[in-house]
Amino acid sequence: MDEHILFELGVAIALVAAAGLIAYKLRFSVVPFYIIVGMLVGPHAPQLGPVDLRFIQSDDLIMIMGQMGVVFLLFYLGLEFSVDRLQKAGRSILVAGSIYLAINFSLGLLFGWIGGFSFKEILVVAGITTISSSAIVAKVLMDLKRAGNPETELILGTTLFEDVFLAVYLSILSGLILSGATSFGGVLLSALLALGYMLLILFIGRKAVPLLNRALNITSNEVFILVIFALLLLIAGFSETIHVAAAIGALLVGLIIAETEHMKRIEKMILPFRDFFGALFFFSFGLSIDPTTLGDALWLSLGAVLVTLIGANVAGLLAGRSAELSSKASTNIGLTLMARGEFSIIVANLGSAGGLSSILQPFTALYVLIMAMLTPILAKESKRIYQGIRKISGVGKR
Repeated sequence: MDEHILFELGVAIALVAAAGLIAYKLRFSVVPFYIIVGMLVGPHAPQLGPVDLRFIQSDDLIMIMGQMGVVFLLFYLGLEFSVDRLQKAGRSILVAGSIYLAINFSLGLLFGWIGGFSFKEILVVAGITTISSSAIVAKVLMDLKRAGNPETELILGTTLFEDVFLAVYLSILSGLILSGATSFGGVLLSALLALGYMLLILFIGRKAVPLLNRALNITSNEVFILVIFALLLLIAGFSETIHVAAAIGALLVGLIIAETEHMKRIEKMILPFRDFFGALFFFSFGLSIDPTTLGDALWLSLGAVLVTLIGANVAGLLAGRSAELSSKASTNIGLTLMARGEFSIIVANLGSAGGLSSILQPFTALYVLIMAMLTPILAKESKRIYQGIRKISGVGKR
């Protein structure tokens, strides 16, 4: 091992920590700050004496740690997800989630087609522009103290519905892109294999819950976490060998573990790893972006932002109305769910791994940055926006 790797890694983590502190002081989402600091350093950054901001020696290690961030983010998402919870949410969330996805995914497909992308790239673009960031949405609700608002349950339920869609969509997309299939039959077979693998793991996992309850009855925290990590990385790693994204493997493990009696213990122990490696995931994504290429993606990103602003808010209004919420509450739904972040980046990385257009990475970086910074601002001003819409349209009496 090169003697500078550990020092470079320390510098990288220090930069991430500084970005996090700035975001915390500004009471803003940390996601854009992590990405920006990653873009400011890397191969195009200067070397300041012993401090090499190019991260040449440690680049591979940082990227691996970033991949671990994806694994932990999706594993934790799986732990949080509950089929029972979705069922209890009832018809309102099913209808609202369907409305939100139908509008935004359709607009994403249309945007990708107008942008001149290939079929696979159109599917990636639609995924990038459709799924809300659970992390940013939750933070916006917490920072604005809207946990008790009537629309909050619908917002959280819609993000949960999106997560279910994401799991299925990623399994199909990874089979399509990573397998390299080109014919219709090959594409269909790859997608079915990925989806079949996902369903098989879930079926076996649910049947194995009693066995897992006994096997994980380990007193030692050290041995317990090692067993969980081994299970997580083995399945996530094996998934990649059969052209299914590691993120899906991690999500599947989380969904299975969520059914066991050890879920709360694992959730508590895994949270620091999710936060640490998750931060490095956003940083490593920024590190992979050449800032000079952002200009090439500027108009594409601004177009996607406009499409998302329209799609998310129209969907929010319709979803709110379907749940018989007021126009003001419905406005809050659209402005909060606009946030894009970790899931957009995961889909973009999938496209990159499949050798698709190089513009997808800078496009996603700029798009996520704009949406991650715009959402908290607009959500905070939702009252004024609602009043403005009401004056212009003359609707929204409630």
